[in-house]
Amino acid sequence: MEEPARSIITRNDSPDISFDQSINPYRGCEHGCNYCYARPSHAYLGHSPGLDFETKLYAKTNAAELLAAELSSPRYVPKTIALGSNTDPYQPIERQRRITRQVLEVLAEARHPVGIVTKSALVTRDIDILAPMARQGLVKVALSITTLDRRLARAMEPRASTAAKRLDAVQALSKAGIPVAVMTAPIIPGLNDHEIETILKAARDAGATEAGYVLLRLPSELKELFREWLATEYPNRADRVIKLLRTMHGGRDYVAEFGERQRGAGPYAEQIGTRFRLALKRFDFNQRRQILRTDLFRRPAAQGGQMVLI
Repeated sequence: MEEPARSIITRNDSPDISFDQSINPYRGCEHGCNYCYARPSHAYLGHSPGLDFETKLYAKTNAAELLAAELSSPRYVPKTIALGSNTDPYQPIERQRRITRQVLEVLAEARHPVGIVTKSALVTRDIDILAPMARQGLVKVALSITTLDRRLARAMEPRASTAAKRLDAVQALSKAGIPVAVMTAPIIPGLNDHEIETILKAARDAGATEAGYVLLRLPSELKELFREWLATEYPNRADRVIKLLRTMHGGRDYVAEFGERQRGAGPYAEQIGTRFRLALKRFDFNQRRQILRTDLFRRPAAQGGQMVLI
């Protein structure tokens, strides 16, 4: 479905998130990841966070036009824009709609910094835009790799790119000179947490230079959806996974407090954090984090025509 937006840059003031503005070209996501924290947002549209989230998709067809207009405002101050903070900007619908690519074309012309988060190898399609931006210090890409286990991936992320294809994308982006980070997200205790080190090693071998992680988050309706999925796909592990998760959230399924919602608390959460930090050191990650530039920004002309230098 087409959904012309009224504005395209979303502001965020959460202290535990590394960006304060973002763009999501689509609502809903075809990847069908059972753990997606964005699922409950579909309820605001009168849809279910379950199957509707995966099948009733909305394309913001005027995203690029709105972005150019918002960047042209004299009041706009350039800061890194996160592309894909809620749903994946490179989900399958992007092959036909190409809204993400149009947004990147506007950002590239304006010399505006952007950080991309995706779990799709389709991101390599846009290397022709991303590589020149990278040479100017304007872009980095983060690939989410949740598991290297093909059976788990098929059950958990049924329509996302395979881990092998994501690693190929890491390699292709890196070879093109584009800074690449890998997110082991979400880490699910008792399900994929044993893979932390193997995922990071594979990502480093492919050329990633930065890495991070986020623990599983189960806000609102997602806690029931995830429980149902666990009971169906991994009945022998379901109780242990939920018990471990609750130990990291003070006996609850989810804690919304900033900081703790991303990392959890308690001995098991601390163990995961320690393992991750040791793996970062072992595989030489995060030695020099890429800081994207804002000083090259040139404001688009308010009514088309040539760009205006500032």
